[in-house]
Amino acid sequence: MEHAIRSGRVAVDGRTVTTLGVRIDPETQEVRLDGKLVEPNREPGTVIALHKPPRVLTTTHDPHGRPTVLHLLPPALRRERLYPVGRLDFASEGLVLLTNDGELAFQLMHPRFGHEREYVVTVRGPEPADLARRLTEGVDIGDRRPARALRATRVRDGWRLVLTEGRKRQVRRMFEAVGMRVTRLQRVRIGAVVLGDLAPGAARQLATDELLALRREIARASDSPNSDGSDPRG
Repeated sequence: MEHAIRSGRVAVDGRTVTTLGVRIDPETQEVRLDGKLVEPNREPGTVIALHKPPRVLTTTHDPHGRPTVLHLLPPALRRERLYPVGRLDFASEGLVLLTNDGELAFQLMHPRFGHEREYVVTVRGPEPADLARRLTEGVDIGDRRPARALRATRVRDGWRLVLTEGRKRQVRRMFEAVGMRVTRLQRVRIGAVVLGDLAPGAARQLATDELLALRREIARASDSPNSDGSDPRG
């Protein structure tokens, strides 16, 4: 959609819009894409919290027949056409959100909104004395910019990290960069939604208060200085 806007394919009240971040009132203004009227979706989307076990793919289909997060859902939920919000790698476990609300999924995944993701990590190897500082100031994982944790706290069996970005295998690569190996990685929170005591392989629909909290976070992020499409991670 951002490409469509930049290409001049979107019009609001008959005027072409090419600037991202323009706000409209969908109740009173007319939006057209390639000349066709765009109607707002009036039906609230479904959002599911799932406890992904290790060795399950965070995708809707695997050509090699490996189990995916959709295989863990009861048949009634599979018919909802749900898809995972972001990824959690094959060996990792913990909280995954699934939804059929495309706008909510976009806002939760896009780095400009800076939603927190919290992980509990068990590691092996010699631990640098200044590891918390290095993790929060940034370590080189081979990308064009360092990877940083918003917070890094030592816990009994390892570390608790809070991130606002989700690069491929980021947590594992951060510890590998300081000479340590992750032996277990569990995501325990996405924004306002916590894993809690949800059993491995189990799923539940988000409660109303959780959905409201998620949408409040999105609204705050949309009003922040970084909501113009820039990456808040620098």
